[in-house]
This record gives sequence, C-alpha cells and structure tokens, in this order.
Amino acid sequence: MTVWTNVGPSVAAAFLGSLVEFVEALTIVLAVGTVRGWRPALLGTLAGAVLLAVLVVLIGPLLHYIKIGLLQLVVGVLLLLFGMRWLRKAILRTAGIIPLHDEAAAYASETAELRAAGPVATLLFDPIAVVTTFKAVVLEGIEVVFIVIAVGAAGDMLVPASIGAAFAGALVIALGLILHRPLARVPENALKFAVGVLISAFGIYWVGEGLGFGWPGEDLAIVVLACLLLVTALVASRLARGRRIPVVIGDAA
Repeated sequence: MTVWTNVGPSVAAAFLGSLVEFVEALTIVLAVGTVRGWRPALLGTLAGAVLLAVLVVLIGPLLHYIKIGLLQLVVGVLLLLFGMRWLRKAILRTAGIIPLHDEAAAYASETAELRAAGPVATLLFDPIAVVTTFKAVVLEGIEVVFIVIAVGAAGDMLVPASIGAAFAGALVIALGLILHRPLARVPENALKFAVGVLISAFGIYWVGEGLGFGWPGEDLAIVVLACLLLVTALVASRLARGRRIPVVIGDAA
C-alpha cells in the first residue's frame, strides 16, 4: 500500500501535468510545420529538447547538496503556488467565468499569425519557424522539468515522476505523428483540474514535511488531501457559477 500511495500519485501528477504541457507545445510545432515547413520546425524542436536535457543534467545532481527539510519546504511552497494557479483557472473555467481552452482554436490562431509573419524562407534555417518552435518547446518543457523535479525530488521519486513525464511525451508525440493535427479532443481543461488538485496536494504535503509535521497515514495523506481539494474545488466552481469575478488580462491562457 505504501508503495502504491507514494509512487502512484507521483507518476499520475507528472504524467497529467506533462501531458498538458506537451499538448500545448505540439499544437505550436504542428502549426509551424504546416505553415513554415517541417525541417525548420523540427530543427527548433530538437534544439529546445537538447537545451532542456542539458538543464536536467546540470540541475539534477545539485539537489543532493540541499538539506532534505529545506528541499521539502521550498518544493512544497513552489508546488502549492503552481498547483493553486492551475486549480484557480480550472475552477473559473468550470464555472463558465473564463472561456475553456481550445487547442483547435489555438492552432488556427497560431497558423494565422505565422502566415502573416512574412514569406517562408527557402533555407533550412527559416528563423521564424526555428525560433517559434524552440521557444515553445523550451517554455513548455521547463514546466515539465519543474513538475518532474518538484513532484519527485523531495520524496526521492524522481525516477517514477520521470517515467510518468516520459510516457506523456511519448504518447503526445505518437498521436501527433499519427493525426498530424492538434489534439483538440484531449480533455485539457479536465486534465488541468486534475493536475491542479494533485500538485496542490503534493505542495501541502511537502510543506508539512518540511515544517516537521507528521502526517497521519504518512504517504496516504497525499490521497486524502487530493480528495479534499477536489471536493472543495468542485464546490467552489458550483458556487462561482453566474458570478462576475475580475480576471487579470492574460490570466485566462
């Protein structure tokens, strides 16, 4: 039971969180490849992936030099802030206060912007295509790296978290190669709701661990916290329906 309650949530949180980020990156890569050409699009994607791999290699070993209590506290706070941000947006979307995220619409918007950016270069290094895909992969990939490290580092679960993220990446890449279109049918908003709940639960758990709080049931407390957060979020979205809540510009992304 201990293995499942510890490894299971770590894999699930890393998988779901990474799945969302990979889908968003894939949408941009597909748009660039369709409009500007596949060779520069893949070149930018590869360059971004290499940079992320270098960051992981450099950052990973440094975690062993940080005291476990401090690491748990810092990771817990970061996870809580990150998870609550996602959960807040998911609640507002579920309540109908801000629009649902639509990958098909994002794809159409991205292709329109790329077509308006100017003529396609005839060389391999089309700067617009390379920079656009590189930026997309790096920005979304950094969030994946953060999710994996934050979910796995404090509890010595880096390997399970990495496996969850790698499986999400392989799944999105495979579907992208097969479909050659944005994964508009992926329930991204539901995924973000689940990710917000799971990552916030991890955040609360690791903050408690970092402060020396002994959780009843140990790792099982993560599951209990996730259930409590889910119920609270569903009630909050229900109560928020029909209400006008000010949303900061750009916050509905």
